[in-house]
Amino acid sequence: MGNHALVYGASGITGWAIVNAILEGYPSPDTFDKVTALTNRPLTAQAANWPSSAKLNVVSGVDIMTNKGQQGFETEMKSRVADIDTVTHVYFFAYIMDPTPEKEVSINVELLKRAIAAVENLSSRLAFVVLPTGTKAYGVHLLEDNFPFHKDLPLKETLPRIPEPYASQMFYYGQTDMLSAMSKGKAWTWCEIMPDVIIGFVPNNNIYCLAQQLGTYLSLYREIEGQGAEVPFPGTEKSWKNLFIESSQDMCAKVSIIASLHPEKTSGERYNTADNNSPASWSQRWPVIAAYFGLQGVAPPPGGQGPDPVNYLADHYEQWSALETKHGLKGGRVGNQRSFGGFAYYIMTMFNFDRQLDMTKCFEMMGDDKVEYTTKEAFYTAFDRFRAAKIIP
Repeated sequence: MGNHALVYGASGITGWAIVNAILEGYPSPDTFDKVTALTNRPLTAQAANWPSSAKLNVVSGVDIMTNKGQQGFETEMKSRVADIDTVTHVYFFAYIMDPTPEKEVSINVELLKRAIAAVENLSSRLAFVVLPTGTKAYGVHLLEDNFPFHKDLPLKETLPRIPEPYASQMFYYGQTDMLSAMSKGKAWTWCEIMPDVIIGFVPNNNIYCLAQQLGTYLSLYREIEGQGAEVPFPGTEKSWKNLFIESSQDMCAKVSIIASLHPEKTSGERYNTADNNSPASWSQRWPVIAAYFGLQGVAPPPGGQGPDPVNYLADHYEQWSALETKHGLKGGRVGNQRSFGGFAYYIMTMFNFDRQLDMTKCFEMMGDDKVEYTTKEAFYTAFDRFRAAKIIP
């Protein structure tokens, strides 16, 4: 009997990519016999734009935090997930946002605990769990003045946890501590992957998808301003120059899958997950991104910044609606509460300090399966997927 992958949060940026990679035969066509894609929001395989495959089972409308408790959740999983007793690998990419740090910690630790306990209780074949954290574990969300490791670049997995009072407000730490305790003495083990900003496609609207926000914005900008127009970088002169390495969804998926297949070397380990080992600035990325849409990406104006993508879309909502009609696009990506205005601004303006990851450990772990991606490959693949899904023209 072969491997059965269970992906929690399969409609998210990385969850989607893990399902996609497995269905495309990564790392080999016979590595997985089955993949179950679990989502909270409604989703079909066709709407997700995954390859057609008999290996795939999509189960949507699953609420891990059901008020029926652990037993109620397990009863639902047993009834709705075909062959759940054969699950071998769990990729946990579910998340619940809460503005109160203490509550966010408790909710997401419980979310993970329920999810893994259910599989542990229902499948005797569970072998590995992959948990994503990210550069927040290094404190990048504290921004430049409080970023504790600004002198320790590139960021290595051996760095300690961020100090209090911030450590207690970091739900990632609670999750990793819980997995360590849960897996002790068990037949299954786990590892952690740590991406920076993830570039990729999502079938459902997602407030944390930078590629969606830039894809809709630059499509509309070209429509209004014309082919070949200059489009200033939305950030500042400072953020235009800061160094980092993006994490494409395909890289996150492939690192997750390879790590899960080699517990003998990955058990309990954490891996930076980025596209290459060569940090670059937005000044190098923006012209490449804009060129996909036939635009000229230029520096922000002196002392200021270019148009904010989300505000631009909101200010030209009627033109966007006309563009949707003109090209027969799917609606719902612009002008609603899931089009969070702060994310693109946060990533492209407030992250104005160097934060590059050291990929040495991850690439050594991947061995012959090592892959690297350029900025062009990361963003253009995402934009191509949005076009194929009729979300951008």
